[in-house]
Amino acid sequence: MTTPVVERTNVKKTYMLGKVPVNALQGVNLKVEKGDFVAISGPSGSGKSTLLNMIGALDKPTEGKVFIEGVNVSTLNDNGLADLRRRIGFVFQFFNLIPRLTARGNVELTMSITGLGRDERRKRAEGLLETVGLKERVNHKPAELSGGERQRVAIARALANNPKFLLMDEPTGNIDSKTAKEIIELVMRLNEEKGATIIIVTHDQQIASQAKRTVQMLDGLIV
Repeated sequence: MTTPVVERTNVKKTYMLGKVPVNALQGVNLKVEKGDFVAISGPSGSGKSTLLNMIGALDKPTEGKVFIEGVNVSTLNDNGLADLRRRIGFVFQFFNLIPRLTARGNVELTMSITGLGRDERRKRAEGLLETVGLKERVNHKPAELSGGERQRVAIARALANNPKFLLMDEPTGNIDSKTAKEIIELVMRLNEEKGATIIIVTHDQQIASQAKRTVQMLDGLIV
């Protein structure tokens, strides 16, 4: 029996808003297997962002356990957490590309801590950009790319270090509907053809309907 890529067991998270406790998560159980494609959806305030932070090892639960490939995140020190986060591919709504670097440079930068030589980094970056349909745009800077192209660069960057899974936070929230459809098709192809494990946090039902599995959240619970 294989170890799930992600497993959350009775996860609760309480924040203090002044002196008032806010129960952002109220006992969430979630398991994601290798090669899965899961969409987490729900209205604002439902707990999606808090769950995303748990899945990405960006925060620890108040109660419950969070496992990534069998490792209990709560047992890791700061160095262990940093190492784990480097092996998760993050894709955000606002791209977060470095303006002065080309598309290839943005992807290469992610690999700078891996020990790969310069030529290897360049070759891998160009291969990933070709995978996401940007073979002819490797030398363009973000300002010279459309919103959809920037998101493709962000996806290529997220894939650079062979991550355990891709964690996408509203990846189509800052682009038009036609481009969003293209990004969805790309994500589906990565899952189906490359076997990438993908977790998307979204309020976009068009994305959710394409996932293999949809998790609906409301008031800190999976419903």
